[in-house]
This record gives sequence, C-alpha cells and structure tokens, in this order.
Amino acid sequence: MSSQTAVTSVPLLDLKAQYAGIREEVRAAVDRVMDSQYFILGPEVEGLESEVAAYCGCRFGIGVSSGTDALILALMALDVGPGDEVITAPFTFFATAGSIHRLGARPVFVDIEPDGFNIDPAKIAAAVTKKTKAVIPVHLFGQCAEMDPITEVARKHNLAVIEDAAQAIGSEYRGRRAGSFGTVGCFSFFPSKNLGGFGDGGMVTTNDERLAARMRMLRNHGAEPKYYHKLVGGNFRLDALQAAVLRIKLRHLDAWSAGRQRNAARYREMFARAGLGGRVVCPVELPGRRHIYNQFSIRSPRRDAIKAKLAERKVGHDIYYPVPLHLQECFAALGGRPGSQPESERAAAEVLALPIYPELTVEQQQYVADAVASAVP
Repeated sequence: MSSQTAVTSVPLLDLKAQYAGIREEVRAAVDRVMDSQYFILGPEVEGLESEVAAYCGCRFGIGVSSGTDALILALMALDVGPGDEVITAPFTFFATAGSIHRLGARPVFVDIEPDGFNIDPAKIAAAVTKKTKAVIPVHLFGQCAEMDPITEVARKHNLAVIEDAAQAIGSEYRGRRAGSFGTVGCFSFFPSKNLGGFGDGGMVTTNDERLAARMRMLRNHGAEPKYYHKLVGGNFRLDALQAAVLRIKLRHLDAWSAGRQRNAARYREMFARAGLGGRVVCPVELPGRRHIYNQFSIRSPRRDAIKAKLAERKVGHDIYYPVPLHLQECFAALGGRPGSQPESERAAAEVLALPIYPELTVEQQQYVADAVASAVP
C-alpha cells in the first residue's frame, strides 16, 4: 500500500494478501496431488508429519483432521474416559474442555495468571485428586505456558501432559518449542493460525514411539492392518491436499511469525507515542519466551468503547474469549459460578484482539492505533 493511499479500513486477518505471495508454489503443490489422485494420508501427509515434527523438536508427528481432533485423539490414546478428571484453564477456545467432556471425563478448571493468559502453575496441585489423569496447559495467543513447574507437578502426581498448542506453532519456552514438553502436543491448522491450511487440519506430536503408533492406529478407526481393528478409534485422518498446502506454508512460517513480532513491537511504539500507557495494556512477552503472536490481544477496562470505535472505523477485531468456560451454559453441571475464576473472568471482560497479520503496513497499523487512542480519553 502506498503512503499516498488513505487507509479507510483494516481487516482482522488478510489471507488474500498471504496467498498472493505464495500462489504459484501452492498451485504447483495442489496440482501434484491432483496428478497423483492420492487424497487421504499418503506421501504428502507423511512429508508434513516429519517436517512439523522436526520443526517442533519432536520425534514423531501424526497428521489429523483438526486441532479439536488432535485433542480428542491424544486423550483417547491416553485412555482418558468416564470417571477421569483433566485439569485445564477456563480462558481458552471451547475445544480444550469440549474434547475432555466428549470422552466422558470431567474438565477441572484452574485459573490463569494475568500477564500471559495461561494456566497458573501454582494453582494446579490443589486441583489434583485421585481421579486426575492429565493436565492440558494451553499456549494461548502464541506464547507458551510456564512449562517447567507444570511438568514438575505432573511428574509428582503421575499425570500426562497434553499441550494445547493450537495457537502456538513455533513458540518457545527456554529454547524449546511448543509441542515438545508434554506427553503429547496438539496443533491446529485452522486458516487463521500462523500455519493455516485451506480448511481444517491438525497435528499431534510426541517423543513416545509406542504412543505415536497408538495414535496412528486410532486416527484410522483403530485398524492395523487395514480392516483388522485392534482398537475402537475414529476417522481423524488428514487430507493430502491440506498437507501439500501446509508443507509450502511451513517454509514461510518463521518469516511470517517474525512479521507478527515486528508488528507487535510497532503497536507498542505507537501506543506509547499516543500516551496510552496504563489505559491500554499490550501483550506481555514473558522471560525466556518466543511469542509468535497468533493474536495481539490488548487489555482495557474501556474495552467495549474501543470495540465500538474500531467498528465505526471499519477495523477488524474480535474478543478471544468473551465467556470463560466455567461459565458456559453447557458446563453448568460442573458448578462454575461468577467469581470462582477471577483472572479468567477479568480477562474475558477486558481483552480485544487487533489485526497483527504480517502483511500489515505501517499506515494500516497507525490507522488502528489512532482508532484505539480516539476511544480512550
């Protein structure tokens, strides 16, 4: 966009701009799959699995049909079911707790710490009971949870650790990548993610060879070999077309994440120049982290006024997430009540995601920053 072009709107995400830069690569990959007529699993999926596993610093990757199915598959592989409890955070996308519930287990919510939006490790031990089988830390918005104390609590109580890394591929904690800390890592390739497909897709990662083999079996109705079913699994297979597209995009992922980091730094500079310190809180990069900014979620007690102004100026925005899971109607039987998870509830009342995609121009960001500033006296 030229500096002479007046900005009049900014989308929350511009996938058309991303596609413009990789169009020919992607079309060649899609043609390769079309020519092969091999659409379910196969060489493209195997290639993506090995490449994503290497990228995340893991031994094994298993391609699946969505990030939600990655969570379900991990829980199934670990024999989580009726009577079991799984600890997780209430401030996250619904799939985290929904997957636990779908298998007949009980989600047990532990509040977040306020700076990074992730589960508070200091509160996990108090939630462990004899029924607890696993803990699912969520690396929310592209920044890893505090994994050292989480894995220590898990070891002490013999719990599996399932990393919900749906928003965090390439994020790091003390030099290690998301998906490499726990028993299993779960990723989503939903189009809005830093590594997004042309539809749904996902991946599980692990360093456990036995568990990897079990998950490969479970994703294909528990069959090995074909038509011989050792387990009752599901249809969680990844399409070859999605894998081919994702292999192209993976080559660009670090550059795109760097673009998001650049834009995050630029927002901070713009908000500081506008004198918004104390009234608008930018995401905090915690020590020892590589934040890949799947979302850039600001916080403000005046969130709704900012939201209204952004809508007026045609700036894309969204609230991730307006209702914490312990207060969702479908989980009423779990006994959650207002005030029981105060940090999650406060975050839900204050957060607002701004455009952060790597193709944003300086002019577009300034337009967004000006809109935010105009709503906060």
